[in-house]
Amino acid sequence: MLSDIDICRTTPLSPIDEIAHSAGLESNEFQSQGRYKAKVSLSCLNRIKAHRKGKFVLVTAMTPTPLGEGKTVTTIGLAQGIAKLNQSVFACIRQPSMGPIFGVKGGAAGGGYSQVAPMEELNLHLTGDIHAVTAAHNLAAAAIDARIYHEQRLGYEDFETRTGLTALRIDPKQITWKRVIDHNDRALRMVTIGRNEEGKTINGYEREDGFDISAASELMAILALANDLQDLRQRIGQIVVAYNVDGLPITTEDLQVAGAMTVSMKEAIEPTLMQTLEGVPTLVHAGPFANIAHGNSSIIADEIATHLADFTITEGGFGSDMGFEKACNIKAKAANNSPDCAVIVATLRGLKANSGLYDLRPGQAMPAELFEPNQAGLSAGFTNLQWHINNVSQYGVPVVVAINRFPQDSDEELQQLKLMIENLPQDVEVAISEAFAKGGEGALQLARAVIKQCQKNSTFTPLYQAQDSLEDKLHAVAIKGYGAKSVSLSDKAQQQLTQLNQLGFDKLSVCLAKTPLSISTDSAKKGAPANFDVPIRELKLCAGAGFIYALCGNVMTMPGLPDKPAFMNIDIDSDGHIIGLS
Repeated sequence: MLSDIDICRTTPLSPIDEIAHSAGLESNEFQSQGRYKAKVSLSCLNRIKAHRKGKFVLVTAMTPTPLGEGKTVTTIGLAQGIAKLNQSVFACIRQPSMGPIFGVKGGAAGGGYSQVAPMEELNLHLTGDIHAVTAAHNLAAAAIDARIYHEQRLGYEDFETRTGLTALRIDPKQITWKRVIDHNDRALRMVTIGRNEEGKTINGYEREDGFDISAASELMAILALANDLQDLRQRIGQIVVAYNVDGLPITTEDLQVAGAMTVSMKEAIEPTLMQTLEGVPTLVHAGPFANIAHGNSSIIADEIATHLADFTITEGGFGSDMGFEKACNIKAKAANNSPDCAVIVATLRGLKANSGLYDLRPGQAMPAELFEPNQAGLSAGFTNLQWHINNVSQYGVPVVVAINRFPQDSDEELQQLKLMIENLPQDVEVAISEAFAKGGEGALQLARAVIKQCQKNSTFTPLYQAQDSLEDKLHAVAIKGYGAKSVSLSDKAQQQLTQLNQLGFDKLSVCLAKTPLSISTDSAKKGAPANFDVPIRELKLCAGAGFIYALCGNVMTMPGLPDKPAFMNIDIDSDGHIIGLS
């Protein structure tokens, strides 16, 4: 079989204007960005908002291996399968971050005959949305340090006289806004800025700072959760970046930088239209990382797609304890829209990896025996898939399990797993997907199962309500959402919780950041762990995004590169073609 990039290059694609028109967009509602991608104007919503909304399908997964179990392949393959059944369909996916592309994955466009094309453009820069987020975020960071410098160098009174502005009196020890970059760079997690030559202060005042990856920026969450440009502007203005010497919050509006940040993101609020290898229209918008962000594509993309098509297929990052939970408890609330069906992607290797019988370590290659038949491993790992089925079911959403087939998988084990799922007491549909090798044709069984489940009534029930206390919301996600026994807040987190309640931020949602490699906060605990504690070391306010961000265990908001990064395989040939992306 050809490599992903060779499959993509040898598959004829349609001009993007043909894709746009076939999807129901008018010529003045999109702007081409080259031959195979376009920005979609939000003005189209004014025309199509009266259209009947189609079914909304959310693809999630069991607890994945570090390489993932094929959610994007399944999302794209399912959309192609539904199209083959003569139903109108859109796919909505997140824009890949260059961090994992150059770090572990080597590409995030799907794979085989179920990918978004052109895959090189999707994986590298696309239309610059992540760069816009990075620029807007770092503009706010520069504004903070510039304000401190100008207020402190001659004193607050002099500053006010000189500028006519009110001194913000920012406490340098209470700045909550780090800088960001779209690469995995562990050396930037903690840095010292503002260093000067002896006797000088021209570079600012020295303080401790750090970098997150761009997809973890609150601006990325805001981009995904905003309903329109004005909502984006309002949310950006609500971002709390620091506290003053009296402990009161300082916002981007206080810094008078919110307008310029919005201008930097004016084009980024428009989703990018692309296509699958079989011509299914695909909207790409917002960023990845459901472990350190909410990990879902945008409300705007969903709105456009569901008003234009019978079915919209989207995905949430990692397992159902991650992106699916956040889609249900954060995104659904902001969008007033819930899934009509959920697809849980499972693989033989994923079940065996969750059996606890293998020595799996982050950053290391998966052992070859993981792909060999193993009855004991399959049975032991099945508890993880059962947990995810139960987890999705508690939200009142009909479930389909998609068994994503890998080339090494045996027919015997695939049929065995299918039977194990069919024998469960829950009302679950199951299908083996060969979308990677066969495209939409390999996902027809899955497409029929999804269409069948979408006809059932969804009784969507989130884990908590807005009026619940912050502490109750944290407990709801940890205990009902993960199956934990308890939640432990560090002294720092407890102080932050008290402060957030005092400042009136108790009605916000919560976004827990934890390892994606276990249902618990400990990546070594496989299967379906229970009776564990969720340690929360820090709480961060994301007032513009509308949630409190809880850092659990040792999760990092800036990933690091492994010992053999994927960038070692990426190059350019003598004809100028990119090689090594997958």
